[in-house]
Formats: sequence, C-alpha cells, structure tokens
Amino acid sequence: MAFFDNGLKIGTPILIGIGALILVPVIAPVAASIIKPLAKATIKTGLSLVQRGRELLSEAAESFEDITAEVKAELIAERAGPAAKPQAD
Repeated sequence: MAFFDNGLKIGTPILIGIGALILVPVIAPVAASIIKPLAKATIKTGLSLVQRGRELLSEAAESFEDITAEVKAELIAERAGPAAKPQAD
C-alpha cells in the first residue's frame, strides 16, 4: 500500500527513510546531551556500589579473621588444661 498514490508509488518505507535522514542530525545532538549525563551517572553509581561492596567484604573478612584467632586461642587454652589457668587464692 503506497503512502502517496501520485503515480510514482513512493512507498512508506522510503518516506520513513527520508524523514529519518532529515531528523537524525537534529535529534542526535539532543539525544546525546541527554544520554551522556545519564550514562555518566550510571557508571558513577556502579563504581560507588563496587567500592562499597569491597569495603563490606573487607570488613567481613577482618571479622572472620578475628573470630578465627579467638577460637584458636580458646583451643590452645583448653589443650593446656587446668595447669595453664591461674588459680585464685
């Protein structure tokens, strides 16, 4: 089905293509001015989340190491037996 029936049979796809060629140079800078700040904000948020994740993981590892050291100290104290414990007089 032709968009115009003027004897040339210019089809709708051709008119859409011509319209796109005319509008793209106008729309592209506007779209770029919107998309660039959005992309920067998205990347900034992602990097912040990665950094916070690393901090949380580091804190969790440190806590795990502390607990492990406490358990090892308790095991050593239990193995030493009553002789290692100070007696209250």
